[in-house]
Amino acid sequence: MFHLRSRRRLGLAVPVVLSLTASLGFLPSAASAAPAAPAAPAAPAADGPALAYVVNTTTDQRTIASVRKAVAANGGSIVATYDRIGVIVVHSSNPDFGRTMRAVRGVQSAGATRTAPLSAAGTTDEGAVQVLSKAEAASLAQRSAPGQEPLEADQWDLRAIGADKAARIDPGSRSVTVGVIDTGVDDTHPDIAPNFSAAQSANCVSGKADTTYGAWRPVDADHYHGTHVAGEIAAARNGTGVAGVAPGVRVASITVAQPDSTQLFYPESVVCAFVFAAEHGVEITNNSYYVDPWLYNCLDDPDQRAIVDAVNRAQLYAQRKGTLNVASAGNSNDDLDARALVDDSSPDDSTPVPRTVDPHRCFDVPTQLPGVVTVSATGVKGAKSYYSSYGKGVVDVAAPGGDRYQIPDTPSQNGRILSTLPNNQYGFLQGTSMAAPHVAAVAALLKSTHPRATPAQLQALLKAQADNPGCPADPYDGDGDGVVDATCVGGKHVNGFYGSGIVNALRAVR
Repeated sequence: MFHLRSRRRLGLAVPVVLSLTASLGFLPSAASAAPAAPAAPAAPAADGPALAYVVNTTTDQRTIASVRKAVAANGGSIVATYDRIGVIVVHSSNPDFGRTMRAVRGVQSAGATRTAPLSAAGTTDEGAVQVLSKAEAASLAQRSAPGQEPLEADQWDLRAIGADKAARIDPGSRSVTVGVIDTGVDDTHPDIAPNFSAAQSANCVSGKADTTYGAWRPVDADHYHGTHVAGEIAAARNGTGVAGVAPGVRVASITVAQPDSTQLFYPESVVCAFVFAAEHGVEITNNSYYVDPWLYNCLDDPDQRAIVDAVNRAQLYAQRKGTLNVASAGNSNDDLDARALVDDSSPDDSTPVPRTVDPHRCFDVPTQLPGVVTVSATGVKGAKSYYSSYGKGVVDVAAPGGDRYQIPDTPSQNGRILSTLPNNQYGFLQGTSMAAPHVAAVAALLKSTHPRATPAQLQALLKAQADNPGCPADPYDGDGDGVVDATCVGGKHVNGFYGSGIVNALRAVR
């Protein structure tokens, strides 16, 4: 199911870190005691559907070797071993595989990453793409001002955060790369090709990185999401089409979406992506999705707990290697600091079962993980987008994501975000999927200005240069139907709608 970031992230930043480390106690250490022999396998069970699993252990090499033997003994086939974080990706048709592996000495958590058999994502845009026709593009190009890209007149989002002015001062450094973890990027697009980094790109769909040339590209034009995101970040100012927020930095593609129409983003693919980014010098990753099949992963479920464990290990590894991870807050208009939320979409790879979850114990991954920058969306008026999830202590910063109810004074009068699409096309999308790349791009500008800044320092800089409009004075009615849709909690400096504020590209380069 194509979930264009319809959800989102979690409670207070400090409580999140504490709850993850205290509740899970799984973060891998540099060394550990020697393992005992693996548990003996149970009596062979009848084969079930082939599923993917993550098995999480310590980073001690003897422990990993012992657990790998137990995987084979219990009917598992290893896809990839990420020994630096203690995560093993496995396929198995043994219906008891997860339960059996959780009893193996040295295994800290293990579970299935999907509820449907292997075949063949969740992204965060809201609604269908609106493709700009060639005639519309030609007409719009006639409306561009001197010094603008041909379609820039419709890019209200650039002006909203001062990105057009910032580009005249510093478009960003080519030594900084933003990795787009997504559905693939069409690097042949004329607005993306000048800034694309093939050496830092891969296909991680299987859970193991494939760096074959072109493997990072979308399988078809319907997998447009990653190309749109990439253009928002780094579309070149080359006299063609649109401009990105940071048109001088490089962009890479790390494909994680299933190649079929579901475009699901499974945990093993995302683990691979974070590790690949970390080990290939990617300074910033953009994550406009949630990890399937669960909108929220609850720690009291062993499979979901293993998903949180594995992805958290991978993204923390990336942080330790110097990568800042930016993620979208989701499009459910949920208060992510609420006591309870209704999740009626999970699991999205089989039959959803409605459930009530506590977002302080059931996590939207990767956006609720410690150190990840959580981004809410705004429209042209600077107000929270009607669909954007929010939450005091959850949202870090905000950025333009588009809003069809907030109408700009542009040639197309389209409140969505215009960017690149596969096959040399352009189109409008809206969602927190579109907000996150604005933040990733501003982070890239900050990294260009402060090349020695750590991920934590970059996050602090993002918050420091943001403009916070404060909570609205009137009750929030995002779609104008007369019903209060959300309540903003907090003050002028930090609040649930905008976190520390809307990012500002011009301040980033000054």
